[in-house]
Amino acid sequence: MIAPFYASLAESYPHVLFTKVDVDDVPGVAEIAGVRSMPTFRFMKAGVKVAELVGAIPKKLEALVKQHGGSADSASSSLPPGHDDLTEHIAANQLDALNQKGGHDVRNILKKDESYLESDVDEQLIISVPFKQTVKLHSLKLVAASKGHAPKNIKLYVNRSTLGFDEVDSVEPTQTIELTEGDYADDKLIPLRFVKWQSVSSVVIFIGSNLGEEETTQLKQLTFIGQTVETTKMDELKKIGPDGQVAPAPSK
Repeated sequence: MIAPFYASLAESYPHVLFTKVDVDDVPGVAEIAGVRSMPTFRFMKAGVKVAELVGAIPKKLEALVKQHGGSADSASSSLPPGHDDLTEHIAANQLDALNQKGGHDVRNILKKDESYLESDVDEQLIISVPFKQTVKLHSLKLVAASKGHAPKNIKLYVNRSTLGFDEVDSVEPTQTIELTEGDYADDKLIPLRFVKWQSVSSVVIFIGSNLGEEETTQLKQLTFIGQTVETTKMDELKKIGPDGQVAPAPSK
């Protein structure tokens, strides 16, 4: 029986929300969800399915819990409820930066190592970040390579694929942020004006200066915190009849 093992997982991973739907008590739910075999385990993040397991396979089930929910030791994560690290939703192959130095390019800001992004001829940088799907942004997290070279003044522009240095002063930013050393503390999140970041496909970040007035700016990591936006295809919606059964799709 998989039920006792499932219950034990809920105790071992208290930061993960476990729930169960009895298809006998809720007629029609299996058809609506497209479930054909029991048991089926679905893993959801911000309303989006990220994985699925069909069948009672304890080892695979726990492996997926670890992969998508983290270990029990990560329960102390400081992320706001309902929000996630969106790094995996960034289109890394389209990530770009203007005035980046060779050997210290923009893709380093997505890594969890000692590499970093550095500007070239002066302290300014323009970073273009495209997402694979529409997201809502809650906040940013910045990790500095060194405090003196860390970004100080940044301007953010929503849903712009490109922006040149000659356009920075003529285009109204979505938000301007003045950073201090305290903003680079461990687990410190930089809040965004949430109402302006509800439907985001890309972000351009202009870094105008750094904290130590150094000749170049360095940034070790940039993390977007938020949630993906689930989109519904209208032609995939199914109607439930009064008997709880899924009504057949109308013929074309």
